[in-house]
Amino acid sequence: MKKLLLVSALGLWSVAAIAQESPVYYSIAFPNAVHHEAEVSMRLTQVPGGPLRVRMSRSSPGRYATHEFGKNVYNVKAYDKNEKQLVVNQVEGDVYEIPSHDDGVKITYTLFGNWVDGTYVGIDESHAHLNMPATLMWAYGMDKRPIRIQFPDVEKHGWKVATQLKPEGYNTYFATDLQYVMDSPTELADYKEYSWDVVNTDGKKEAIHLTTHSDDDQAVVDGFGKSLQRLVLEEKAVFGELPTYDFGNYTFLQDVYPTNSGDGMEHRNSTCIVQPAAHIAGNEKRLLGTFAHEYFHSWNVERIRPKTLEPFNFEHANMSHELWFAEGFTQYYGDLLLSRAGFNTNEDFYGSAAGLINSVLNTPGAANFSAVQASNYAVYADAGVAIDPTNKNNIFNSYYVYGGAIALALDLRLRTEFNLTLDDYMRQVWLAQGKVEKAYTIPDLQNILAKFTKNPAFAADFFKKYIYGLEKNNYAALLDKAGLLLQRANPGKAWAGRIAAPSFRGSEGMARSTGTNGLIITSSTLQGTPAYKAGLDAGDRITQADGQPVKDGDAFNTIVAAKKPGDKIEVIYSNRTGEHKTTITLEENPAYEIITYEKAGKTPNELQLALRNAWLSTKVK
Repeated sequence: MKKLLLVSALGLWSVAAIAQESPVYYSIAFPNAVHHEAEVSMRLTQVPGGPLRVRMSRSSPGRYATHEFGKNVYNVKAYDKNEKQLVVNQVEGDVYEIPSHDDGVKITYTLFGNWVDGTYVGIDESHAHLNMPATLMWAYGMDKRPIRIQFPDVEKHGWKVATQLKPEGYNTYFATDLQYVMDSPTELADYKEYSWDVVNTDGKKEAIHLTTHSDDDQAVVDGFGKSLQRLVLEEKAVFGELPTYDFGNYTFLQDVYPTNSGDGMEHRNSTCIVQPAAHIAGNEKRLLGTFAHEYFHSWNVERIRPKTLEPFNFEHANMSHELWFAEGFTQYYGDLLLSRAGFNTNEDFYGSAAGLINSVLNTPGAANFSAVQASNYAVYADAGVAIDPTNKNNIFNSYYVYGGAIALALDLRLRTEFNLTLDDYMRQVWLAQGKVEKAYTIPDLQNILAKFTKNPAFAADFFKKYIYGLEKNNYAALLDKAGLLLQRANPGKAWAGRIAAPSFRGSEGMARSTGTNGLIITSSTLQGTPAYKAGLDAGDRITQADGQPVKDGDAFNTIVAAKKPGDKIEVIYSNRTGEHKTTITLEENPAYEIITYEKAGKTPNELQLALRNAWLSTKVK
């Protein structure tokens, strides 16, 4: 009877509810899940006079570029509180206007979704994977109203609901306002769950839930959950405490299936992790890496929050200057904490650290653009959809790796110059900005570093050179203090630049085979590389190198591999202006690697070993 009464209350215009709080009601059902459709209705009460405008979002929390969610919405209709159909005008691609109405309006539409990641919607007979900005229309002027969402047919599909929204019973969930509901991804599926409590520093318990939609049995999910439990404690140790989660719960929404689009997307009290794998079993170590990064966002981004992301704009992307810190420092810690927790080896971490260093020492994006400028470019780079080529290879270095390299350098400099650590700094940022939920600016980060080190000159110099400027830290000298060597990964090996990948890989900035017709360079060659200096660029078709035919990337790479730095190879290529010849003067491959003193046959001293151990060892007591 209670269930019937609640459904009735959601289905009718309740005078008592209107008078008390006038919430926005949504109902999301899946009568045509087999064809990837949902039927959504939105009920509004106390609607002010004048035209009512509703819309789909164009951006999503956790993403920094715009996305056209409105393209997957159709059959848009509106009704008054007596179920009389109203006129609906589509005034923009994702904006609809109801010119005349009474104080109660119901809007219905069909939603299509067949892409499972952290940004869009995926619906089939097995589940409904909902990112709310890609799911829900919203009304202008009503963004502060409380929201209730009901999923009326989940039992019919054999599904359960996993979400950070507050459950109210009977498949109904509550959010305080539009900002919160849009930050609340929801998975409807017959998922398996592993849950545990963490006693926080204040003595209160925070419940952590792993919900997994995959083809694994419960024992596999339990085993993965226990590994995740270990990782959570390692991350807690960095900041000294867990955040206080709303409603006392934090939920990992994991979906694992081969056709998924891999993604991890942080949210305030949950994270959406989508894995393109057949199973968890056998892939645990690889899959855990996404969790390491995304859970760190529970502090850094969700509560240590850039001011540029507040409030989140659902009509357009927020441009943020701080992503080198928000994403980059998180990138650094994701790999570091996997090693501290024992899931990766120290050598694994050295490999990832070398990748960070290569990103700032061997890319034109880092040479010519600052970490702040790289962050600003996220409005185009963060899964932004475009069909025209860009020159991103030469103007952009990902804020993930850019910031990760800065974090690596700052960690080692704090350890060697101040007898402090980056953990200590992150804890100070947490206390000053995150725990009290005061959004920060870059000057705030600098001021905290100045107070923390008791050296304002150091903080000012570090930010001037490495955040706002183009200078790079001396990574070789810093790593040496931990008994580690930064050296060329391929000494004496010839290199033409990123012009051709092995045939089993594809990567931006490389070329693709065209059978017997040569090798097409598909995007901009990198400034400063031998290929760039030789005048080769996107659209050129290489047919011959060093007198030998070139049919694919493997053939080109084989020719280069037989040479040594300083050798010249003549290349025949064609483009729209005809056939041409050029000469590539090969250089030594500039890529770096990190190895231990021991591997190089050197003996580290006690100070070097102590620093290395303190840096990479577990902090869980």
